[in-house]
Amino acid sequence: MKIFRICLIFAILIFLQLNLTAQPTKVRKKVREAMLNSSKYMVDEVSTNGGYVWYYLPDLSRRWGEMEAYKTMIWVQSPGTVSVAHMFLNAYRVTGDEFYYEAAEKAAAALIWGQSDEGGWNYMIDFAGDRSLKEWYNTIGKNGWRLEEFQHYYGNDTFDDDVTADAARLLLRIYLEKLDPKYKPALEKAINFIIKSQYPLGGWPQRYPLKYDFSKPGHPDYTSYFTFNDDVIWENINFLIQCYQTLGENRLLDPIIRGMEFYLTAQQSNGAWGQQYDMNLNPAAARTYEPKALLPGTTFGNAMILIRFYEYTGDQKFLARIPETIKWLEKCRLSENMSQNGRYTHPTFVEIGTDKPIFVHRKGSNVKYGYYYYDYSDENLLAHYGGKGRIDIEELKNEYERVLGLSPEKVTINSPLKEEVFTHEGTPQSFFNLNRFLFSEVPDEKMVNEIIDGLDDKNRWLVKHAKISNPYIGDGQNKELTNEFASSNVGDKTDTSCFNDPTDQQYISTSEFVRNMNLLINYLSEIDQPQKPVN
Repeated sequence: MKIFRICLIFAILIFLQLNLTAQPTKVRKKVREAMLNSSKYMVDEVSTNGGYVWYYLPDLSRRWGEMEAYKTMIWVQSPGTVSVAHMFLNAYRVTGDEFYYEAAEKAAAALIWGQSDEGGWNYMIDFAGDRSLKEWYNTIGKNGWRLEEFQHYYGNDTFDDDVTADAARLLLRIYLEKLDPKYKPALEKAINFIIKSQYPLGGWPQRYPLKYDFSKPGHPDYTSYFTFNDDVIWENINFLIQCYQTLGENRLLDPIIRGMEFYLTAQQSNGAWGQQYDMNLNPAAARTYEPKALLPGTTFGNAMILIRFYEYTGDQKFLARIPETIKWLEKCRLSENMSQNGRYTHPTFVEIGTDKPIFVHRKGSNVKYGYYYYDYSDENLLAHYGGKGRIDIEELKNEYERVLGLSPEKVTINSPLKEEVFTHEGTPQSFFNLNRFLFSEVPDEKMVNEIIDGLDDKNRWLVKHAKISNPYIGDGQNKELTNEFASSNVGDKTDTSCFNDPTDQQYISTSEFVRNMNLLINYLSEIDQPQKPVN
């Protein structure tokens, strides 16, 4: 009897163990099938020559990037082609399925097709060619009231919104995946473009090669200015550091250091920064809703980056003026009656010389007859460009105090700029993850099932309230300087700027596809290699 009980217990334990083993295997198979089916739909049915925009109608009759796109266009800018390609490489790393690598290759081929002769990228690529792209700028782009970066055809490349740096990073990453030499020429061209476009002082313009075609009296073309806005300078430095790490090219160290030192050069006497600077290093206006001003948000972000530069170099000069920055941020806090019960701490723009908050407004119905202006009133603020924000000064103080207590030797222990002999087996290239975004969330099994169940019968994740635009119907005609659109995302029906569709219309969403795929990828990574989600 005793032997029987022992055998029974042993059998139960084996049964439970087999069940526990079978369950992850079953879920793993379900996840892999969902990933592959949804990816095949996007690659085979949605992509244009391997590339993507942001949103599509389910029947693919209309599509959008940051503005409405032609069927011959793809969007480079996140969450478009580059974001999808990074995700496919994540999937390849976890599953080993060559389908994902081939999908990333198709996206990379689309990017290489659209790379300029100089080596950079515009926001979008039009496979119908330059003539088609010019037509887009002269119609849809021209009438995007708030999207002034699309109102002119420049014929050059942009660093705005990490467009060129992230496309170059994707080429670096796919080259490193298998050291396939076919990617080396386009990658080298991109690296050389970023080096060539850097000003001697260390900063970068928003666009390059430099153009001055759209200057107006009292309002110079801002695209040649030194630009911090949308992380232009930081993302170029970051990309060059990644190349320095993985390719081992010492020639990149000088532009990296000069880029870091430009943060110090551009810092104002009160410790603050502007978004962009003219050639005399004075803070300057850019788009018509970006006045000449100092910006608390930019100032906070730049100070945090200086702390990172100290961790890279151990050089105290990057910390020297952070106390001045903290003092200025404390000084220009919003008054209590402007904080909306503590919701906001700082204005977006601060007047140079007085440290008073200034606020941007607009009048009119459309880009042709409407205009932006600024004053000291916080009434009727823009919906598309926040007039106020929230800054955690304590976070900056804590980070400053943390590194201040560390020796240069200790603070630089993980510096990517350390010149050390590589000690691992193989090549250094395989030891760095180059995805721009850290996406470390690992879903539980319940969430995984919800994600999979969210696929429709065509293996699509559909969403509501996507960003769409008014179809192009011609230039604005209404000359009335109304306040009707002062705090709306778009103006009248001639405004082709994007806005969130308030209806229940469903859309194919590239960002939803990337997000759900990365969650499933991280789940697979967790159950196959615990505590190592893919980034």
